[in-house]
Amino acid sequence: MTLPIRLRARQRGAFTEVHLLMPHPMETGFRRDEAGHLVPAHHICEVAVSLDGRSVFQASLSIAVSSDPVIAFRVAGARTGQRLKATWTDTRGEVRSGEAAIG
Repeated sequence: MTLPIRLRARQRGAFTEVHLLMPHPMETGFRRDEAGHLVPAHHICEVAVSLDGRSVFQASLSIAVSSDPVIAFRVAGARTGQRLKATWTDTRGEVRSGEAAIG
């Protein structure tokens, strides 16, 4: 079972603080299993966040990011009640999304 992105956004004065928790194993391709075989690389490579359909954050990730990564950033000009949508894509082409209203 793959868990969805957990997204939290809180208005703090002129900025909105956004926190994403992205459950993912983030395999580097360098780890070996119990039999000594390399575990294939499998990690998030792209993250995008939009605010009511307008892009506000994009990132490219690599094998250097730990499993279940957390990303935090601030957005200026957002308002309470607007919706944020976060989406990631991994090296296998899997896509996960999460949405939340700004509180």
